Amino acid sequence: MALVKRVALAPRAVRQLRRVRSVYVAGMLLSALGLLSLDDSAAGGRQAAIAGAFLAVFAALLTLTAVQLWRHGRTEHCSTAKKLTRLV
Repeated sequence: MALVKRVALAPRAVRQLRRVRSVYVAGMLLSALGLLSLDDSAAGGRQAAIAGAFLAVFAALLTLTAVQLWRHGRTEHCSTAKKLTRLV
């Protein structure tokens, strides 16, 4: 049993998390593009390692943001989650 304290996020925090997702996706795309644009002679070099590290960092940040928003959306008791949930 996981000891997770459920804390409702403020509406401002939810908006900021939703906005920052696009920044993380752009960072991942630019890192992947930089990694793919390196020619084969430079493979294994410092630039490839840095681009791979940036890709991993942006992927981790995007994952944490998605999990945080998912957990916030699952809270039935939170009024901000009910207000900010999109009706489909």
